[in-house]
Amino acid sequence: MRLLVPFVFYLIMLPCTALCQEDSLDNKRLASMITLTDVVIGKDFNVARFITLVKNDTTFYKAFKNLRILGFTSLNDIRMNDKRGKQKASLTSRTRQEVANGCRTMVTESETLTGDMKDRRGDFNYYTAELYASLFFTQGQICGENNIVHDSSIDPRGKTGIDKRKEQLKMLFFNPGKRIPGIPFMGGKSNIFDPDIAKYYDMQVDAGTYQGRDCFIFSVKARENLNSNERDKIVYDNMTTWFDAKSLEILARNYDLSYNAGAYKFDVSMEVQLTRFGSLQVPSVLRYKGDWDVIFKKRERGVFTATLFDFRRPW
Repeated sequence: MRLLVPFVFYLIMLPCTALCQEDSLDNKRLASMITLTDVVIGKDFNVARFITLVKNDTTFYKAFKNLRILGFTSLNDIRMNDKRGKQKASLTSRTRQEVANGCRTMVTESETLTGDMKDRRGDFNYYTAELYASLFFTQGQICGENNIVHDSSIDPRGKTGIDKRKEQLKMLFFNPGKRIPGIPFMGGKSNIFDPDIAKYYDMQVDAGTYQGRDCFIFSVKARENLNSNERDKIVYDNMTTWFDAKSLEILARNYDLSYNAGAYKFDVSMEVQLTRFGSLQVPSVLRYKGDWDVIFKKRERGVFTATLFDFRRPW
């Protein structure tokens, strides 16, 4: 790892010669659209190479995949609100994931429910809560998982129901810049790295610190002067990512997404903080606020927070 860190950093700082031959013309067009602050310009920063690394990043998704092979404790807070912002249902719990012999299970140490969060059978009445549970709660015993990430790790094709929705949400959150199959009317509007979409954004690379670590800050914000037709061509309102300046691992990412397709519309904000457990990156805090309105379904306004700690190795 110590050899890899300076090598990755060296790649970004190299002039764009033969090393960057794999960079596409799109990346070069994008490079001209991205503003560098004075402090980054002073570092002789290679924008096209940086874009390539951002587009192909797997560190963020791998941090979540690492949860499949580790034990940890989680504080969970899910709240469903009415249109006036008044809470109508909630779940607060403390859970503990245990991993042994290649299998993981979850113990609920405490749980408090209010309102109609669950039905009499113990199933969630809210789609938002069900999605949260599918991502962070372990039902029964799950075996044979790993933390390997590859190009086809996230793929909604061939899936149905909540499994398909999970994969689509993963693509929105973990692979910004990729076309998401199976979401009507959205098409390639989620691809912020398509120059024809990128022109609707202000993109900037800055240098700073995050929790005491030097980092590059990549921000993507919808242009303020967009008309309604242009606004309809994008999904991300804002995305800010903090990259470790040496390893280029993602330290944190904030999103604001919204879209109105008539048959469905959503307005979602998320904050994700990562931390390190030994040699592995893992999520430590996830905050979500979302408003989903899907035809033939009850509109949902949900807020949840997951706080993860006490990570443990099974080996």
